[in-house]
Amino acid sequence: VARAIHAKSGRPGAFVTINCAAIPEGLLESELFGHVRGAFTGATSSRGGLLVEADRGTLFLDEIGDMPLSLQGKLLDVLERGRVRAVGANHERAVDVRVVAATHRDLHQRVQAGAFREDLLFRLDVVTIELPALRHRQGDIAELLAHFLARARARHPHARVERFSPEALRKLLDHPWPGNVRELEHTVERVVLLGRAAVAEAADVPLSPVTRSAAPLR
Repeated sequence: VARAIHAKSGRPGAFVTINCAAIPEGLLESELFGHVRGAFTGATSSRGGLLVEADRGTLFLDEIGDMPLSLQGKLLDVLERGRVRAVGANHERAVDVRVVAATHRDLHQRVQAGAFREDLLFRLDVVTIELPALRHRQGDIAELLAHFLARARARHPHARVERFSPEALRKLLDHPWPGNVRELEHTVERVVLLGRAAVAEAADVPLSPVTRSAAPLR
């Protein structure tokens, strides 16, 4: 969705993405804001950082709810003033960045718990797009299946699977997909890789166990 927003935005800069939960705090600051040579041990050269890389483009901050508090204030300052200072730098640089942020956490609860800045939440919460779990939008599954099947076949041109049988399709449509779209994509690729016939049957479709919380709505 973030890529689609950028593609339709007309912004000439790059689409840049980072997962705030996947990078240690010390490295995350350098990744986002950049650093100058000698700013810390191992900084053998200067680096602009992802905010500079996304100048005139879009920066996608995945899992923003897991960003350390110590960096939230610095990010807020960049969003407010449009200027970024690299770690160890003496001067700021102007940047024009559209920020799209995503999280699986309830940020209002994080604010109440003291884990997320309320002023940063207000600054980010200009336009909110809720993405329902895949089990709540079953009508999208058939189209996503066709897309992922075509992509998997392009990646694996010698694969035999060309389509799903009606029984296999029903099995896929009835599954609640606790792993959402990513699980669906990986399932389709697994079927394409391991399938031995042009038509994948229901028995060829491996699905993850379903927990009570992920049960489909009726």
